[in-house]
Amino acid sequence: MSRPPLPPFTLETARQKVQAAEDGWNSRDPARVAQAYTEDTVWRNRDEFLQGRDEVVAFLTRKWARELDYALRKELWAFTADRIAVRFQYEWRDAEGRTWRSYGNENWEFTAEGLMHRREASINDVAIDPGDRWIHGPREDGDTTPLPLR
Repeated sequence: MSRPPLPPFTLETARQKVQAAEDGWNSRDPARVAQAYTEDTVWRNRDEFLQGRDEVVAFLTRKWARELDYALRKELWAFTADRIAVRFQYEWRDAEGRTWRSYGNENWEFTAEGLMHRREASINDVAIDPGDRWIHGPREDGDTTPLPLR
């Protein structure tokens, strides 16, 4: 199984890979998202360590049950032939109605087939006022707005 765009990445294909990841995660469909990763994928997400698609699906199911109204933006930071670094922000609310913005960085490593084998994510959460939310859903077509530093 392959998942284009494939390494070695160019600026254009690295940006396409980042946008595809953003689109997938904004679907909030754990099974769909997990298909972008190898069967034996290795993750570090905050303080959790995962291995394999089944653990990824379980993790994402828990995540999106807790992070309500989740909406994400990713931005290419750097890339090499088979690795991509991104920065991201996403917003969500919890069951108590508090609104959060989560900031982070991810490092990705891909197989020749374009599947992500390794994902390492560092993430910080900041409480925000509901009116300060700026991410409300997937990007509109043609939206290339860079992530603000706020």
